[in-house]
Amino acid sequence: MLEKYRATIHGNTIEWNDDVPDEMKNNDGVGVYVTLIENRDDSAEPNGKRAVETLQRIADRGGIKSIPDPDKWLREIRKDRPLPGRTK
Repeated sequence: MLEKYRATIHGNTIEWNDDVPDEMKNNDGVGVYVTLIENRDDSAEPNGKRAVETLQRIADRGGIKSIPDPDKWLREIRKDRPLPGRTK
């Protein structure tokens, strides 16, 4: 998973809002992807609430019809590896 850091770009300069990536502390270059945030108001409600509401609507309708037994489905798709020193 990619690491995320909050920053503001001023022309060709990045101003870090919180934590600074370790690579940047040593003045090393680091490749980045930039996603522009439409609403820059930090007090705005995160999308988590909207995601929960959407998942709740799916659950209220009886879940995903193509997955009749979610517990069985989850066990089948998980690819857990055995932990060192433990047997199944």
